[in-house]
Amino acid sequence: MTDGGQRQYGPLGTTLVIIPTYNEAENIKSIVSRVRSAVPEAHVLVADDNSPDGTGKLADELSADDEQVHVLHRKGKEGLGAAYLASFRWGIDNGYGVLVEMDADGSHQPEELPRLLTALKGADLVLGSRWVPGGRVVNWPKYREAISRGGSTYSRILLDVPIRDVTGGFRAFRVETLEGLGLDEVASQGYCFQVDLARRAVQAGYHVVEVPITFIDRELGDSKMSRDIVAEALWRVTAWGVGSRVNKIRRR
Repeated sequence: MTDGGQRQYGPLGTTLVIIPTYNEAENIKSIVSRVRSAVPEAHVLVADDNSPDGTGKLADELSADDEQVHVLHRKGKEGLGAAYLASFRWGIDNGYGVLVEMDADGSHQPEELPRLLTALKGADLVLGSRWVPGGRVVNWPKYREAISRGGSTYSRILLDVPIRDVTGGFRAFRVETLEGLGLDEVASQGYCFQVDLARRAVQAGYHVVEVPITFIDRELGDSKMSRDIVAEALWRVTAWGVGSRVNKIRRR
């Protein structure tokens, strides 16, 4: 965690849970229902990338039955980063105080969201972490765990960020934190989008807290992880790390 000092934090405001989707028809009803049960006062935004399996239509049906469920229809699959950036702007424009990132596949447990929101009362950004004491993964293939642990360790060391789970995607932001991260400059997608936001938060001096979570591998649908996503993350993290070190040397 970064040092938050003696800063006094204001009230959180209304929470918007953002759930990006692409072909998540098997999961969307369950995950939205669980979010609404876990945090009844929160709103949900399903950001669907024109899923060919009809996820967007199912989300529209949920929205029609519940005024706290909203749908952002996007033209096509443009990557996780683009979906979140569009959703952040939607949330900011509509006056929400907290924006939450959450996967649609059930790997992030909505029942743990209240713990993140409680921690956010004294922080700028809260990360649901698999790699802090109390955090764990369930039913995950060893190669996926190795990629995640290795990616977080590599990013933490190269970027000099005091975060154990740099790549995790279960996060709660105060809106003012997101507004201070320079979202218009974020170009990263996929796996490294989370790394990018985390490093920006640390560099901006925000108070970042990690809360242990249980991450459960999806039971339905297909993972969106690919070699291209991992390769992009490795390339960008390396470029950021090298660039930061070069700049430090030049300032000496």
